[in-house]
Amino acid sequence: MTTEIMVAPVTDAAAADLPSWRLVLRRPAFIAGLVILLFWIVCALFGASFAPHSAYEQSLLATNQAPSSAHWFGTDQLGRDVFSRVLVGARSILLVAPLATLLGTVLGTALGLALGYLGGAVDAIVGRLVEAVLAVPAVIVAFLFIVAIGPSTLTEILVIGFIFTPLIARTVRSAVQVESHLDYLPAARLLGESRRRIMFAEILPNVMPTVLVEFTVRLGYAIFTVATLAFLGFGVDPSTPSWGSDIYANYGVIGAGYWWETLFPALAIASLIVAINLATDSIEKVLAG
Repeated sequence: MTTEIMVAPVTDAAAADLPSWRLVLRRPAFIAGLVILLFWIVCALFGASFAPHSAYEQSLLATNQAPSSAHWFGTDQLGRDVFSRVLVGARSILLVAPLATLLGTVLGTALGLALGYLGGAVDAIVGRLVEAVLAVPAVIVAFLFIVAIGPSTLTEILVIGFIFTPLIARTVRSAVQVESHLDYLPAARLLGESRRRIMFAEILPNVMPTVLVEFTVRLGYAIFTVATLAFLGFGVDPSTPSWGSDIYANYGVIGAGYWWETLFPALAIASLIVAINLATDSIEKVLAG
């Protein structure tokens, strides 16, 4: 006698009862983006260990060599292995971009909570300043500040983080204003809770999905901004592997047929931004559903 075990299919109603993070993990687009992102994180941390060549070693006898079994992505004008530089070059962009985005998210969330909850003159005055900052493209603002202060990793993190602050604050402010019409806020005031506790203990948990989406969206923009600044010559030292600076150093020889020296760093940037966008879209769809 055999006993059959019936497994009930996962219905839409059952899926709706799953935690948000499990719903996100059920999306192929999120998994694809996560795999690409984890690959570049591993390269940023350990790329120098498994790169086939030194990312810094120059060989004047092997300059501008096309992709081959010896050099998978070819070599650049100084004879450096492009594949090794792409692997190690993930480190600089994945150091600056996440830290800058985290800084902007923390500051922007705090500012957005204050503007959305306090309202009145504070919202009017600070809101006008935020709109003034938003009127100028982020890359131009970052470029001007870095020219004035001087390029460095810390400067890039601070400048990009401060640029993202008003962008994130505007979105969080809108989410807080929606929450301000709900019943739990008057109840918290009647209980005598302080403004700071209401903002950070009552409102913040309810707007965290918005904050999470903003972080992932701005992370993609931060990667693009870091790469653009490096391309303009305001990134890390030129000898240090960096996707943006490698494109800047080699784009002038594309016309001579040496396309691989800029193509592969550009594809690395594109793949990282696509990975962030895939993850962001999946998170947005789950939270919206």
